[in-house]
Parts: sequence; C-alpha cells; structure tokens
Amino acid sequence: MNPAQKALWYIEGHLGTPLTLDKISDVAGVSRFHLVRAFAAATGFSVMRYVRARRLTEAARALAGGAPDILTLALEADYGSHEAFTRAFRDHFGITPEAVRGAGRLDHLALQEPILMDSTAFENIAPPRFETGKAMLIAGVGDRFSHENGAGIPGLWQRFHQYVNSFPGRIGTVAYGVCCNGDDAGNFDYIAGVEVADFSDLPRDFSRVRIPAQRYVVFSHSDHIATIRRTVSAIWNHWLPASGYKMADAPNFERYDERFDPATGNGGLEIWVPIRD
Repeated sequence: MNPAQKALWYIEGHLGTPLTLDKISDVAGVSRFHLVRAFAAATGFSVMRYVRARRLTEAARALAGGAPDILTLALEADYGSHEAFTRAFRDHFGITPEAVRGAGRLDHLALQEPILMDSTAFENIAPPRFETGKAMLIAGVGDRFSHENGAGIPGLWQRFHQYVNSFPGRIGTVAYGVCCNGDDAGNFDYIAGVEVADFSDLPRDFSRVRIPAQRYVVFSHSDHIATIRRTVSAIWNHWLPASGYKMADAPNFERYDERFDPATGNGGLEIWVPIRD
C-alpha cells in the first residue's frame, strides 16, 4: 500500500477516535510534509479536510435517521461543543444539524463518501535524474490555493501570459510553476513566473520567491499538462517512499522550457522535487 492508501485505511477505521496529522502520517510511514502532498496528489483532498468531511457526512446520516442527541454526535466527530459542531456542519453543508434531523433525508446534501483507491493504479514514470539547482529569484503572478481549489491554477497561468513580457530583469525563456509555503491543512502558494536578476524594479503586485541552491530529483512529464496530477501522485505515493529519499523543506517547481506549448498544453515539462539524503 502506498502512503495515501494507508492513510485512507486508517482514517476510515478510526473516524470515531481522535485523529491527528501526526498519527496518520506515522501509520502511513512518511512525514507530515510528505503525507499532505501525497494524499492531495492521489485524492484531491487535504488529509484533515477529508477527515472533517467524512465525519460530518456520517453525522448527517445519523441525524437524518433521527439521532436525538446532537452533542453526542459532536463529540464523536471530535468537536468540543454543540456550537462548534453546528458551525462546522453549517459551513460544510449550508444547513443546520437540526434542519437535517427535521427533514429526515440526505438527497439535498453533498455527502463525502469513502474514497476507494485501486491498489493497481500506478502511473509509470521514467527514471528521474538528479540535479544540483542554483539559487534563483522567481517573479510572477501568484495566489494562495488549497488542494481542493487547485483547479484555479490554469487561470493563474492565463494571467501570467498577459504579463510575461512585463517582468523587468528577466533571465532566459524558461517559465516556472513554484509551489511554496505549504501548511498542514493543504494550503500553499503557487507562483507562475520567470527567473529575474533581482526584485528591486518589480511592480508591487507581482509575486516573488527566493529558491535556494538545492539538490533535486527531476521527473519528466511528457503527456498533456491536464494529466500532471497522475505523475505527481506517482512521485509522492510510489517513487519517493520506495527511494529512501526525503523531501527537503524548500519550494518544488514545474519547469517549462521552449518545447512546452501553452496554447495546446502539449510539449511536456519537468517536475523538480527538493530532496535531502
């Protein structure tokens, strides 16, 4: 089983018990940092948001079945009070627990069913190479994303192409998609940008990130850009766990050279993952 599968197995078997990212990552056999990315690449969810959605779904089922004690459901879902549970329930479903119990039905709710992963599903990737990357200054357009709203990243690239000729001090023709400043909840900054000589003349509304000199393992993604998540999942859930390498706490990025055609999404790209021995 890969890390995402191990995490799913443990979560589904322990929804009624206290669950922490530390505990789930221990069971999955990887670091918190690794699991957040592996789980998101495989499922499209951050770990703890999936836990929350599954717990609230099971609570909704109990309420529709007439469960009389909302506080008991709140405690079973790891909420400390009736109020905290009601707030989370309403934020997630747009309706109160009492209203669901009164209606006695679930067909109007967006329930989160258990994710079942095919253990045979594995994207074959070409053997990677190792590189020592130089320090770089990347400037571009950026935003804060979660793994649930990552579908907004293509729109960010559209904005990038409107400004691509406006970056002062640009170096070379390569474009970079940089992921940085990730947290345990699965939020991260994504910057579509280029290498620049310095930040001094950069307009204030452009995003920027310093990438340190770093050892990388570099993977090629030769298919259409729309299938990149399959390659990312194979890296995090198969190659890295089997390799013995650990990801370094540094930005990782996609590298798009002149072969990539932004109009069609074809041409391929490279995925640079920072590692420590």
